[in-house]
Amino acid sequence: MDCASLNPMPEAAAFRRPPSQVMRLARMGSAHPTRLSFLRNLLRRVRRDGWTFDRPVWEIDETGVGRAVYRAAGPDRTYSLVAFAHDLPDEMRSDRVIATAWDATFTLFDGDPTAADLDRLQANVPLQEAGRVSPRELSLSRANRSVRLFAHVIDRLAQGRQPDPAEVDAVGYLMRTTAVYGSGKFGAADRADIAERPELSAPFQAEMLSVWLTRQFTVDIAEHLAATRGGATAVRLDPAIRQGLGVGNSTGLGMAPFLVRHPVLLNNWMMAREEALARVRAQQAAEPDAVAGFRTALVEARENAALWQSTYPIQIAKLDALRRDLSRLAEHVADWPAPELGHPWDALWRWGEAALSLEGQEALLALLLEPHGALVDGLADCMTADEETAFRLDGAMSVGTLSASLAIHYDWALATDFDRPENAARFWYVSEEKLEPRLGNRFEEEGAALEQPLCIARLARDLHAALAEWPEETPLAAFLLAHPEHRFMARRAQIVRRHPYAEVQDNLIAETMLPIDLMRCKLAFFGASRFDPRSDKWVRISLFQGLPYPSDMTPGGWT
Repeated sequence: MDCASLNPMPEAAAFRRPPSQVMRLARMGSAHPTRLSFLRNLLRRVRRDGWTFDRPVWEIDETGVGRAVYRAAGPDRTYSLVAFAHDLPDEMRSDRVIATAWDATFTLFDGDPTAADLDRLQANVPLQEAGRVSPRELSLSRANRSVRLFAHVIDRLAQGRQPDPAEVDAVGYLMRTTAVYGSGKFGAADRADIAERPELSAPFQAEMLSVWLTRQFTVDIAEHLAATRGGATAVRLDPAIRQGLGVGNSTGLGMAPFLVRHPVLLNNWMMAREEALARVRAQQAAEPDAVAGFRTALVEARENAALWQSTYPIQIAKLDALRRDLSRLAEHVADWPAPELGHPWDALWRWGEAALSLEGQEALLALLLEPHGALVDGLADCMTADEETAFRLDGAMSVGTLSASLAIHYDWALATDFDRPENAARFWYVSEEKLEPRLGNRFEEEGAALEQPLCIARLARDLHAALAEWPEETPLAAFLLAHPEHRFMARRAQIVRRHPYAEVQDNLIAETMLPIDLMRCKLAFFGASRFDPRSDKWVRISLFQGLPYPSDMTPGGWT
């Protein structure tokens, strides 16, 4: 079933932005989380379906070492986050993928773990890649403390005082995950094993549930250590301060190629978001409740932008632009909408396209969706993908048809001169040590012979040139039998004919390409906030900041 049949609204098509506008790296790298994000989708589901949460196991000693279990019970199944807390020497704390020890390690267990399960997991989960989990586990993750804030919070709570709000705002989390693995890694359940479960069918729902329960753990262990140190003097976190704490995440280049390797999934994510924006723009009037919701969201966005900090020069400039844009937007909507204005949301969007930076435009997109849940939330059901179906090649297609399709859908690629060094300066490869994606300099480093097929623009150019040497009526199957090296790109070219948002329309091996643009786009779909690059290949973000905790859903399940 496709997205249109799930959520019919044909009049929105006229308002949809074209891929040539949406799928450029500069715009993708300005993406903001929306109400269609995977973590917001998770929270809507657990509320709607009446999930309950508790903590049946808390075996953490006075030094903060031990294990705990957080249980999430839905209508049909139960999932349990099994957490292990460790005594990590400061000199061993590292966010790099090559780290071998962490402050805490986790797995999301399918069901209620027995004592034997916990013992098995305790022997393996703390080892992460060096251990082994089973198909009963859905994810494997680890986290490190934000040392300064973690210590500050414990000290203050132990003294019977609340932490300094400025310190909390400056960091935004007590711990940050450095990896959250799922989909069959290290023995965990394959995606196919859980994809048909309604609660996990949407993208990354197991991972989001794991991180959300981890957020609860980060607060629980801080309060536990404060109580151990301060005794009767210790207090718990003020609810408002607690609400402002998310789970941090530190992620590097390994995340960047995902969007390129999953073109149908990328299309569906983008299509859902673009359809949502088009639906809002297609509204003939702005209802008072929606206008009020938009104004509230704008106030919150300005507050978030004021707190959002970065030390990376590119991000500093983008944050400056965002703050200016949000101020300009607030001024513009002071007396908006005029009573006689038709399609007021579209008029506001078109004003934003003319008046705001890319950063401001994508922030405006998120703001426009926020008060329109009834109109757009159903589109979250359209964001998964059956990639096996799309994998099949149509060998009966003629060479001429595919060549013409390339000229239409890959015009941005065919115009690139790859003989210019700056247009072929990079190459993607997989590191032997950690089997993680890496980016090399073609003219300064060895390894280009092991290049991964992420240079889509160049592959499209090469395929188009090769097709030109064959008679147009030739079946594609005959061409590919003679030139199997083009199968990969031929398949992608056929996918794009049916999935218009499937390709990043930029040169991914250009000297000026910024991997963080790919990372920010993906992280925005997760629901990440406070995007803070530390380079063009490494970023820190926060998840679930400002949103409820599991204990807020089931207050009686906690001690």
